[in-house]
Amino acid sequence: MKFPLRRTTWTLAAALALATLSTLPASPAQAASTLANTGFEADGAGSAAPSGWSEYGTAAASFSEAGGHGGSHRLSHYSASAYKVETYQYLTGLADGNHTLSGWVRSSGGQNSAYISLKNCGSSEQRTDLPPTPNGEWIRLVASVKVTGGACTVSLTSDAAAGQWANFDDFTLTPGSTGVPVKGADISSLKKNEDYGGVYRDSAGTTADPLATLKSAGMNYARLRVWLNPADGYNNRARVLTQAKRIKAQGMKLLVDFHYSDTWADPGVQSPPAAWAGHSYSQLRTDVYQHTYDVLNALKAQGTTADMVQIGNEINTGLLWPQGNTSNWSQTAGLLKSGAQAAKAVSPTTLVALHLAHGGDNALYRWWFDNAVAQGVPFDVIGLSFYGYWHGDLSDLQANLDDLASRYKKPLYVAETAYPFRLDSDDGWENVIDRSDELVPGYPATEAGQSAWFRDVLNVVEAVPGGRGLGVFWWDATWTAVAGNGWDPADPSTGNAWENQALFGYGDRPLPAMQWFKHR
Repeated sequence: MKFPLRRTTWTLAAALALATLSTLPASPAQAASTLANTGFEADGAGSAAPSGWSEYGTAAASFSEAGGHGGSHRLSHYSASAYKVETYQYLTGLADGNHTLSGWVRSSGGQNSAYISLKNCGSSEQRTDLPPTPNGEWIRLVASVKVTGGACTVSLTSDAAAGQWANFDDFTLTPGSTGVPVKGADISSLKKNEDYGGVYRDSAGTTADPLATLKSAGMNYARLRVWLNPADGYNNRARVLTQAKRIKAQGMKLLVDFHYSDTWADPGVQSPPAAWAGHSYSQLRTDVYQHTYDVLNALKAQGTTADMVQIGNEINTGLLWPQGNTSNWSQTAGLLKSGAQAAKAVSPTTLVALHLAHGGDNALYRWWFDNAVAQGVPFDVIGLSFYGYWHGDLSDLQANLDDLASRYKKPLYVAETAYPFRLDSDDGWENVIDRSDELVPGYPATEAGQSAWFRDVLNVVEAVPGGRGLGVFWWDATWTAVAGNGWDPADPSTGNAWENQALFGYGDRPLPAMQWFKHR
C-alpha cells in the first residue's frame, strides 16, 4: 500500500490558507535538558505544534500525523505552497563533548534543501541531508557535533517547493560521535589512461596530477586490482608496485584487490589465470598463497605495505571456478584461507576483507558469511558492492549493513559504488548506464545527482551502529574515455563503458561529487 504523502484531510484551499501563517511569529523555543517527544506521539495526528518542539518559518507546514516509523505518528513537513520551516528543540545542561543525533527520515527528494542538524553547540553546525525516498522507505541518519558550553539545538529543516514533503521520527541524542575513516576510490585504470594520453585537470582547467587532486578533495584511501598475467600488461604485480609508491607518496592508504584471474572476476565469472589452468584444488591453494604473498611482500619490501587486502573480488559464488565454486564450500573456504594466511604472514596488521556484490541482498550475505564463519575462514572486514541501479534501495543497503554489523561484529565498507553524471558517451562506446529508465528515482544523471548519490551512500555507512561503518570506495574514479583503454584488456579497440561514472568530467576536470571525500 502506498503511504500518504500528506494529511489526507487537507483540502488545497485549507493548505493555502494555513500557509499564510508563515507571516506570524514563530512559536517560542522551549529549553530542556533532554530531547522531548522524540517519536511525535504526544499529541496525536493533526497537531500543528508538536509538544516539546518549536517552529520557525512556515509553521503550518510542520505537523504531526499518522504513519510513524516506530510508533503511530510522525512529524511531517508539507505545504501546497512553497515553504521554509524549521522544527527544533533547544537543549541546555548537556555535558560538553561529542553528541550524536540519530533519527529516521524519508523524503520526496525535490526540496531545495532538507536536513537534520545540530547547531548553536559551541562548534560548527553539522548537517546531514535527507536522501530522496519517493517509494516511502525509511532511512536512519546521524549527525554528530562537539558541544561546548552545555547547549545545542536539534533542528529538522525543509526549504521546499509546493507539494514537496519530508517525514521525521524516532530521534535520539546520545553522547559519542560518528564518522567514516575511509574515503576512497578505485584508481586501477589510472596508469593505463595516462600512458595512452589521458589528461587530468584541476578545477581551474590546469593540467594536474589526478591523485593530488583527489587527495586535496579529501580522498585518503586508494584501491588497486591485481591480475596475474593480463593481456595488456596492466594491473599486474609490477604495475601495482609502481602505483603503490605513488599512492603512499600522497599520504593515502592502500587496498589491494586480488582477482585471482588474468581479467575481470565478478559474480558471473571467476576464471582462473591461464598459468593455473588444470591445477588441482591442492595446487590452487598453493597458487593462491604464493601469489598473494609475492605481491604483498614486494609491496612491503619497497615500503608500501598494503593496509587492506581483498581475498577475491565480488566472490558471491566463490573464486577460481570450478574448484572454488560455493557449490563446494569447504574448497571455497580453503582457497580463502590460503589468501588470508599469506596476507597475515606478510603483515599481521593488514586487514583481510571478503567482498561480495549485491549489497542490498541480506539473505545472500547471511548465507555466505554464515558458511564462511562455519568453515573457519579468517577475516577482519566485510566489503559490499552497492550500485543503486542494480542492487536495491538505500534502505536495503542500510538494513543489510545493520544486520551484518550485529551478526558478525565486523567493520563494513562499501567496496564499490558509482553513479552517472550524464548519459551520453564520450567515446562512442555504449555506456553501462545510458538510459533514464535505468536511473535511481530521485537521482538524475547530472553532476548534482551524482554528488547526491555519493553523499547519501556515505550517510548510510556512517549511520551503521557501533561505529562499524568504515567508509566508501568510488569505482573507477579516474577511468575517463581514452582510446586504447577499454573494457577488454585483450582488445584495444574496445571503448570505455564507464566514463560517465568517473569523478572527472568530459572536460577532464574534477566533478562536484569529489568534494564528498571531505565527509566527516
